[in-house]
Amino acid sequence: MEGLADDVLRSVLTAAGGYDWCVTEFVRVTTTVLPHSCYTRLSPELKHASRTANGTPVRIQLLGSDPALLAANAAHLALLKPSGIDLNFGCPTPLVNRHRGAALLEEPELLQRIASAVRRAPVPPAIPVTAKMRLGIEDAERALDCALALEAGGVQELVVHARTKADGYGPLVRWECIARIREVVRLPLIANGEVWNVADYRNIRAVTGCADVMLGRGAVADPLLARRIRNGGEEHPS
Repeated sequence: MEGLADDVLRSVLTAAGGYDWCVTEFVRVTTTVLPHSCYTRLSPELKHASRTANGTPVRIQLLGSDPALLAANAAHLALLKPSGIDLNFGCPTPLVNRHRGAALLEEPELLQRIASAVRRAPVPPAIPVTAKMRLGIEDAERALDCALALEAGGVQELVVHARTKADGYGPLVRWECIARIREVVRLPLIANGEVWNVADYRNIRAVTGCADVMLGRGAVADPLLARRIRNGGEEHPS
């Protein structure tokens, strides 16, 4: 969703209704503590209690691989009182993976160190620290290890996209792998991947056992999708 999920799109989609919260595009954390202006440009909502015009909370997403640097940025960001801080371990693109991105899924121990460092930083307990991950690099063999590492690191919610890095955004989607994670982890788990309509929403919940679902490209294709889901599948919700 990089280059797409900006504040304008967030405003349009949340105005249609149906969302509990939304997330920004990711901020690359590579060498330094970023100034507040970097975050307010990305999320003007920070100047309005970190909410869109209709009141939907906006979480700021960070991407990086250095636990101490991510923790320092999270602490600095927390001064702006975001609705949440989200850690991205799921982007599959080659450019992003120069900064590790989904490549971190080969190192569950590092995932735990990152999550733990951010959670231990001076981030008030009222600001949730959450994460998003894919199932792995080439396969899903370490998906459960990664999810458990993030849970042990203290993230409060975890979004799992039902593809590996190698899958990209191809037609293959592995909802059943999320179900296996759901059977073991205790933190709130949110399913993501290939939800384009109300039927997909119902199916992903049935397969994964997750109560909550994150919408991405499906929401862009149908700006009323979340509202349709809230209205029980009506084609033209009032």
